[in-house]
Amino acid sequence: MTSNQSHDLSEYDAHAEDYDARFRGYTADIAFYVEEAVRAGGPALELGCGTGRVMIPVAEAGVEVVGLDVSPAMLDRLRAKLPTLPEDVRSRIRVLQGDMRTFDLGQQFALVYIPFRAFLSLLTVGDQKATLGRIHHHLRDGGRLALNFFNPALDVIAGATKRWQPFFETPREAFTNEDGNRVMVWNPRHYDTVNQILESFLVNEEIDASGRVVDRQYIPLTLRWIYRFEFEHLLAACGFEVEALYGTFDRQPFTREEQELIWVARKA
Repeated sequence: MTSNQSHDLSEYDAHAEDYDARFRGYTADIAFYVEEAVRAGGPALELGCGTGRVMIPVAEAGVEVVGLDVSPAMLDRLRAKLPTLPEDVRSRIRVLQGDMRTFDLGQQFALVYIPFRAFLSLLTVGDQKATLGRIHHHLRDGGRLALNFFNPALDVIAGATKRWQPFFETPREAFTNEDGNRVMVWNPRHYDTVNQILESFLVNEEIDASGRVVDRQYIPLTLRWIYRFEFEHLLAACGFEVEALYGTFDRQPFTREEQELIWVARKA
C-alpha cells in the first residue's frame, strides 16, 4: 500500500473480538488521559475510542465524554459494557460511529484526545490534515489536543525494509481469551521507507487446553509512522501550538529514541 492510497479504517473490526483480552493489562496511558480530561474540565472527545479502554475511566473520573470510532464491531463491544456501569457514569458517555477525517458533531470540546497510536491509522498527509482540521473545528478557543504514537526506531526499520520481517522463534506476546484458551501472537512486518508505511499482520493462534490449535487468524494492521519534527510542522500548519512533548506517560520529557511521543497541543 502506498501513501497515496486511502486506508479503510474499518479493518479494525477484525481486532474487536480479542481486543479487551489482549490489552487488559495495558493501562500505562489511562491515568495520563484521565488527568488531561479532568484538567480540561470537559466535555472531552475521544477519537478511536474502540471498546472504551480509556473512555470509560474518563467518564468514571466525572468528565462528560463522547467517543467516536469507525469500527462497528469495536463499538458493539463498548455498548455492551454500558449497562454494567453505574448510572451516573453511563450518563456521561455518548458513543458515535464515524470517521475521524470527516466527522461533524455540532459541538465543541475542551479536550480532544487520540490514545494508543490511533492517529497512525491515517496513511496520507491529506488524511492527517483533514483530521487535525476537524479537531481544530471542534475545539473551544484554547482547547487542547492530546495524543501519542511510537517514535520511529531507525534500527528496527532498517531491519525490515527489503523484505518482510520473518516470524520470530517465539511469539511476540500471548494472552488468554474470553473462552479461556491461550492465544499466541506473532507479528511479521514490513517497512516502506519511501512512504513511511508499516504493513504488518497479527497472526493469532488459539490453543485449547489439550494443546491443539483450534483457530488461526491473520489480522492486517497498516500504519503510517510520523517523525517528531514532521508532526510539529503538521500541528503548526493546522493551527496548533505544542504545549508539551513527553517521552513517558508520567510526563518525563522526551529524551531517548526508544520513548513514546506523547503530545499536548493547544488550539492557537
